[in-house]
Amino acid sequence: MATKATNGRSPGEDPPPSESRPMPMQPAWEETRLDARPVGPSRLIDAQRRFDVCHVGLVLRAVLGVQLVLSLGLAMTSQTTAQWAWSMGGASVAALSGVLAWLLIVCASKRWLARLPEWAQWTLPIALGALCAHGGAQLLEAVDIGVLGVLQRTAAVLAGALAAGMLLGWLKLRERAQAPADALARLVELQSRIRPHFLFNTLNTAIALVRVDPNRAEEVLEDLAELFRVALADAGPTAEGVRLDQEVELARRYLAIEQLRFGDRLRVHWQLDPHAAEARVPPLLLQPLVENAVRHGVEPNDGGGDVDIVTRARGSEIEIRVVNTVGLPTRGKGHGLALRNVRQRLRLMHDVAARLEAGPGQGRFVVRIVMPR
Repeated sequence: MATKATNGRSPGEDPPPSESRPMPMQPAWEETRLDARPVGPSRLIDAQRRFDVCHVGLVLRAVLGVQLVLSLGLAMTSQTTAQWAWSMGGASVAALSGVLAWLLIVCASKRWLARLPEWAQWTLPIALGALCAHGGAQLLEAVDIGVLGVLQRTAAVLAGALAAGMLLGWLKLRERAQAPADALARLVELQSRIRPHFLFNTLNTAIALVRVDPNRAEEVLEDLAELFRVALADAGPTAEGVRLDQEVELARRYLAIEQLRFGDRLRVHWQLDPHAAEARVPPLLLQPLVENAVRHGVEPNDGGGDVDIVTRARGSEIEIRVVNTVGLPTRGKGHGLALRNVRQRLRLMHDVAARLEAGPGQGRFVVRIVMPR
């Protein structure tokens, strides 16, 4: 039986001199650094997160916070409920228009603001808050709700600057709090992704295929290499995410490996909406859910099980569902790391605009994610 040629050379042929030289060894500490990202882009990403006010949850918090402070302040100066309601209606026009204008401008210019020095990152948004408050006061007069005096205009401008400064301070604190949470999420993700039993099973499968089907063994190793490449790669800014079709392709590679282990016991059904393919999702969102479905719905059952992966676009949202059959319990009880990690990364990327629901239903376990496109 002829031996398969390697790298285009016939068996027994000596490698060219350039290939026979040993590869230069890199210091171990250069290969295993966890902070290999350039300092400049990293700081720029953190600054962009600081001014990321485009989330629905943050807008709701800002609006409700301003309305609460405004209502309490007017309640102290009003003698009757009717007077308070009338004052509140007029003041809300100025307050809401100013707050929403500030959020919209900061959201649109977050990349530009991130490149400014620290003093400018404070000064310009605060000045913008004063300007938006002045514009809200002008709108109040334009709709004939009332005419403001000099003292009232000055108070409105100062209140706008103060509100902008407080909101900016909260954004900076949130950005600092998210940095260790994001790093912890990445470490937990690596811990939950690279399970030794999965690695050993895959390598044993590849070894068994080397003699009977070398091409298939090569495909298995390529799929395994791609899974580890994504798991160990720098995921980049949480706010950017990756395309959903890339996550689907990664899940396909994982299931292709598991299909060799389980054969007909693993039955996979795909229902993919092409309109949802370009949606941005957190890295490694789908693969841990699919891995959980195989581990808990297929592996412990002699008859195997079904795994359904569904994606669907619904207006400005996308829905992702991973459904697996429920049979015998797994030998080792899970700790919920995968679901907890996915939920945390969804919260970091979309705040309250995304939700994850997980639970049994009609003999199946369903994980459902709804998030903005």
